[in-house]
Amino acid sequence: MAESVAQGAGASPRTVRAIRRARRGRVKYNRREALAGYLFISPWIVGFLIFTAGAMIWSLAIAFSDYNLATNEMRPVGTRNFENLIEDPRVRTSLANTLFYAIMFVPLEVVFALGLAMLLVRLGRGSGVFRTVYYLPKMTPAVATAAVFFLLLNGNTGAINQGLRFLGVEGPQWLVDPSWVKPSIVLMSLWAVSGTMVIFLAALKNVPRELYEVASIDGAGPARQFWSITLPMISPALFFNTIVLSIAAFQTFDQAYLLFWRDQNNPSPEASLFYAVYLFQQAFRQFNFGFASAMAWLMFVIIMTVTAIQVRVGNRLVYYEGGR
Repeated sequence: MAESVAQGAGASPRTVRAIRRARRGRVKYNRREALAGYLFISPWIVGFLIFTAGAMIWSLAIAFSDYNLATNEMRPVGTRNFENLIEDPRVRTSLANTLFYAIMFVPLEVVFALGLAMLLVRLGRGSGVFRTVYYLPKMTPAVATAAVFFLLLNGNTGAINQGLRFLGVEGPQWLVDPSWVKPSIVLMSLWAVSGTMVIFLAALKNVPRELYEVASIDGAGPARQFWSITLPMISPALFFNTIVLSIAAFQTFDQAYLLFWRDQNNPSPEASLFYAVYLFQQAFRQFNFGFASAMAWLMFVIIMTVTAIQVRVGNRLVYYEGGR
């Protein structure tokens, strides 16, 4: 472009050559920058190709075969593993349990995390100590958390039911009653709400204070300010957390496994059979890797479908300050 303008303006050949050299220099510089960038991210690219993309391709091949781990042999079976998914009633049970858990957990996590974040914003300078305290459960190992909640949720001697008895309420058998099994897992999951809370806290601090001042002058109360200012301004964080939590909920494994399925000698209620737990059992207890790989790809399709719907709906509701 600059060369054409210079020629059209009657510039000398020396000027045109200088423009050409400058353009070639910029191209070389851009190439060097791009090469340096690719070199910096090359460890991640190699790791992704080997441990993620390569593993996914390999699991897809296993899903259409009868895989023997001992001999590392694959015998093609076509779509039989996927047909078994439809016929297996425990697949439907585990999917239903997982979906029920996700519908219960995601809204509660979002509301609880947002409430804590709003409280921390109001504390001002003293919020640093509480932010650290609230984040400590996130650092607790899952096994330790499960051991604590196994004691807390004991229907006879647990601290939760003892507290309810003090209030005159007879608590349920959290770990035995099928109706309360999934709520008990949700309670354990909410213990690590601090990760979501930190994201909301950052979003709340980025909301311009001037908006609240103008709304107060116009007579808007706290509830009106929350619905008309806070929620629209933090909608990107709300959208992000909803997607991430939904994906995590469909892959829930630690909570259900540690509370109910780590002891193979004791029978566990079917209400605690989550999809990831059943997949683990098929792969590493029954050594049915073909069926387990088919289960994994079914969950991949479900998660991609749910995420696509959320993105489609979220793009209509999320407010981006810089526009689209």
